[in-house]
Amino acid sequence: MDDLERRIAQARGDEPADLVLRGGQVFDLITGAMIRGDVAICGDRIAGVGNYDARQVIDVTGLTLVPGFIDTHLHVESSLVTPFEFDRCVTPRGVTTAICDPHEIANVIGLDGIRYFQQASEHLLMDLRVQLSSCVPSTNMETSGARIEADDLAQVMGHPSAIGLAEFMNYPGVIHRDPAAMAKLRLFDGGHIDGHCPQLSGRNLNAYVAAGIRTEHEATTAEEALEKLRKGMRVLIREGSVSKDLDALQPVLTDITSAYMCLCTDDRNPLDIGEHGHLDYMIRRLIARGTSPLAAYRAASLSAAEAFGLKDRGLVAPGLRADIVALDSPESCRAQLVLCGGRVVDDAAFSARGDVAPVGRASVKAPRLTPQHFRCTGNRTETPVIGIIEGKIITGHLTVDIAPEDGDKRPDTSRDLTRIAVIERHGKNGNIATGFVRGFGLTSGAIASTVCHDHHNIAVVGIDYDDMALAANRLSQIEGGFVVVQHGRVLAELPLPIAGLMSLQPFEYVRDSLTALRAAARTLGTGLEEPFLQLAFLALPVIPALKITDCGMVDVTRFEIIP
Repeated sequence: MDDLERRIAQARGDEPADLVLRGGQVFDLITGAMIRGDVAICGDRIAGVGNYDARQVIDVTGLTLVPGFIDTHLHVESSLVTPFEFDRCVTPRGVTTAICDPHEIANVIGLDGIRYFQQASEHLLMDLRVQLSSCVPSTNMETSGARIEADDLAQVMGHPSAIGLAEFMNYPGVIHRDPAAMAKLRLFDGGHIDGHCPQLSGRNLNAYVAAGIRTEHEATTAEEALEKLRKGMRVLIREGSVSKDLDALQPVLTDITSAYMCLCTDDRNPLDIGEHGHLDYMIRRLIARGTSPLAAYRAASLSAAEAFGLKDRGLVAPGLRADIVALDSPESCRAQLVLCGGRVVDDAAFSARGDVAPVGRASVKAPRLTPQHFRCTGNRTETPVIGIIEGKIITGHLTVDIAPEDGDKRPDTSRDLTRIAVIERHGKNGNIATGFVRGFGLTSGAIASTVCHDHHNIAVVGIDYDDMALAANRLSQIEGGFVVVQHGRVLAELPLPIAGLMSLQPFEYVRDSLTALRAAARTLGTGLEEPFLQLAFLALPVIPALKITDCGMVDVTRFEIIP
């Protein structure tokens, strides 16, 4: 018999199932009922729920079986590890499908970065779906390592991992009908197009949705989420390492709305995953805050599958992929057993995977920096300052009087005015832009990173120009990563040699390095929980209100560089 006939025969009980999970209860996400019975598995599919004989039996007595979790929007690069290590990090927590946008690496090395993720997806235990990056670069107000247009995207369409076009961040380009944006939208017309439109509302939101964009993860308030839901968008609740929107959006997630809401992490690093969790953490927190288990688990699986057209998963039901998580309880959401496509997720399964050679080595080609490069010239005392809102990637657009001294506007620790600089590192033009940020709380030293959304140039914050130069130059030596410097000495660092974004080391090494980096950053005075990713998002010119790129300070509301 072929696979289809075998599945039907095992579902009917005409032959023993390949595998049975026995003794647990299945959480039915359609009716909310708990169903007792065996779960029979044939190959990579579920054959049925009931009483079954099997060639192999796994005892799950006392456990609750739910469909595998689906992270509906993330950038694997922001986990700072390869797709293989990301798989090993989060799949044992129940994440069996992840929908990624590789635009971080694509901004550095172009289509080769997308192809790397497509090839990696063929070897993982989890099902990694690779959306095609829509905005490389995100705007024309930054220098990236590559540029991807519609004709380029056409070259990488058709891979089995594909779903559609990834988050369309250039929402002004959509609503004002920019020709390049229109070409990409037409290329994916009738397919899935993922959204990204923070604080967009009214007719502008109507125009954006009318373009065929159906999912959105940038809502930060209940009001924003409700407007987007009412206009037909699926709202993805995000809880990353910096962007933490769960508490604000939790009241919107009910048994009624859960059919149209999903969960995503967007950017979450191994330290946060180790300390708190991934989608399992989101589910626990939602339920603890009053969301029904039915709504939480629907958003984590069935609704996510429906939103992205993945009709073969999202329930523990006959004919669907055997992506199953066995939990100690729905409320605690702690996985005791995970199956991906019928395979038990364990060390042996991870060891049996194939591999793909790393890409994007030696990608940091920045000029050598001196302390003089970090001066902030200008005669006007009135100065734009980026205002950090902790836990958010949106920022304030502040105006502060800063008097120049000897032709330089100096950092001022008494007013929490820290120097920020972005240095072009792709070898294109050597641009250097400087400005001010409030909210880091630095009293000395410098922090530098090549994780700098989305262009991934070098971003540096600091009080001492010598330390800033040392930190930036050190990144060139280690092929990118994170560096903390104080008084002329490197306190901590994490090399990220794959495109300046990902480590070659196991996720445990990265997790421990982040612990040391966070501790080192605190000695500089910062109280931010996640200073490195907070820094990275200060350079993203598609998130309101004030940002900085290598081209200068960007007024995102006006979508223009400040003269």
